[in-house]
Amino acid sequence: MRTPDANQSSMFSYVGPEDRVPKDHPLRKIAEITNVILREMSRRFDSIYSITGRASIPPERLLRALLLQILYSVRSERQLIEQLDYNILFRWFVGLNMDERIWHVTSFSKNRDRLLEGDIAREFFDRIRRFAEIKELMSAEHFTVDGTLLEAWASQKSFVPKDDDQPRGGKGSRNQSVDFHGTERRNETHHSITDPDARLYRKGNTGAKLSYMQHALTENRNGLIVDVRVSHAHGKAERQAALDMIDKLPGHRRITLGADKGYDTTDFVSELREMNVSAHVAANDNRRGGSAIDGRTTRHESYRISQRKRKRVEEVFGWEKTVGGLRKLRHRGIELVTQVVTFTSAAYNLVRISKLCAS
Repeated sequence: MRTPDANQSSMFSYVGPEDRVPKDHPLRKIAEITNVILREMSRRFDSIYSITGRASIPPERLLRALLLQILYSVRSERQLIEQLDYNILFRWFVGLNMDERIWHVTSFSKNRDRLLEGDIAREFFDRIRRFAEIKELMSAEHFTVDGTLLEAWASQKSFVPKDDDQPRGGKGSRNQSVDFHGTERRNETHHSITDPDARLYRKGNTGAKLSYMQHALTENRNGLIVDVRVSHAHGKAERQAALDMIDKLPGHRRITLGADKGYDTTDFVSELREMNVSAHVAANDNRRGGSAIDGRTTRHESYRISQRKRKRVEEVFGWEKTVGGLRKLRHRGIELVTQVVTFTSAAYNLVRISKLCAS
């Protein structure tokens, strides 16, 4: 017998979000780890919020919502709020009841400065890393470093001489075409009036873009991120960030560091050896004066393993740009970009750890 297509909705529902989410849903393991980390950060949240005044939105819920934005590639916070209103899975993960009212989209903007000043993104990232160390998912001896460009939220027209404060569009239309052919533009003489921290830079065979540079230090066992940095884009940024991240590693045991040909310089390799680090850098035979990597390093089997493992760091950048939304930044200023990149890196580690724990 054919059932009629009745559109009358029920007034009451006796099935909560917890019962609607499948027991084997991959977000459950991520939620379990996230809740453990956020409970550990409770005192940190107390220190950045006043004990008087109007009650705020729980910072744990804001962070869970931002995690969902990264994990599900939600393009904007306005769309995220819309999803929270009708998506039962999102409500369950954040900790909202079915009838609970959703906060306004400006709540993210108002609380972002407070979370930035408290360096909550770095604290969240560090606690996830320690969780992985306790679970023995990370190597303490073998690492890989690499960098990538992140396109800034600024157009080429905003890159004007430092003594000029107007975009290169002329009068009339808001988006007139501008021809930069034959015009020399350099970071020393020009700046972006939209995002002054962005730098015009090119890497590889791509065109020069206003960008930031992200640096990631990963371990070679499971490809988890050990440390992350964001810097202004320039030629020495990758090597400077690598030395800084290696210097912050705990312990004094001898370690290995894999890297591509861009790190094959005499100064960088020498500084690594002074830091008791075996420089497993890809040899650049086309370098003037020859490669800084010699037979003392390449003769070992560990060098070949590092060269094979180091390519996994590209999986980090690929995931963060395609899933995490870092292909084109949506925030301006190096401090805010650093917060977003650090939180996205923490989300990547969460996904990897949840899969490793499940297996």
